Amino acid sequence: MLIAGVDEAGRGPLAGPVVAAAVIFNPGQDKSIYSDSKKLKPQKREELYQIIMRDSFSVGIGLVNQEEIDRINILQATFVAMKLALGRLKNIPDITLIDGNKMLPNYSYKQKAIVKGDDKVSVISAASIVAKVVRDRIMRSYDKIYPGYGFLQHKGYGTKIHIEAINNLGYSPIHRRSFDISKQLKLF
Repeated sequence: MLIAGVDEAGRGPLAGPVVAAAVIFNPGQDKSIYSDSKKLKPQKREELYQIIMRDSFSVGIGLVNQEEIDRINILQATFVAMKLALGRLKNIPDITLIDGNKMLPNYSYKQKAIVKGDDKVSVISAASIVAKVVRDRIMRSYDKIYPGYGFLQHKGYGTKIHIEAINNLGYSPIHRRSFDISKQLKLF
């Protein structure tokens, strides 16, 4: 039975894409080493990413850029990224386990949404790690293209440093215009 785990990274940031990953483990693959990517240090995530990419039966990655996020909203963009990731797997899974409380709309195959799935189900944890590593790499590359915003440090999230950079420099081409930074300002 092919079981795919699906998760995303980048729903909350003010800049950059939302990235989703779908992972199908090989039979016998060590599943005990994975946990939610948010609980791991960057170096450990990178190590596990290499293991996942090497040992898994199949890995698919999908991303939706900030322009599309602004056009269709972040929830719909997340669904699109997840479907893209699933479409890049070698095989259609027998069941897809999705992190969260929403199932994919217009997805014809068996699926189950699992709240905090990235913390409970190893194949979802693996997808979480892949999505986070891929997105972080993208944001590191944007740090070189758009200096002054601090993408290397905050990866596009609404930190005080990031908000100050937007106030000083204006929006970069990778900022999500549909995200209200005034809500972020109230946090500081």
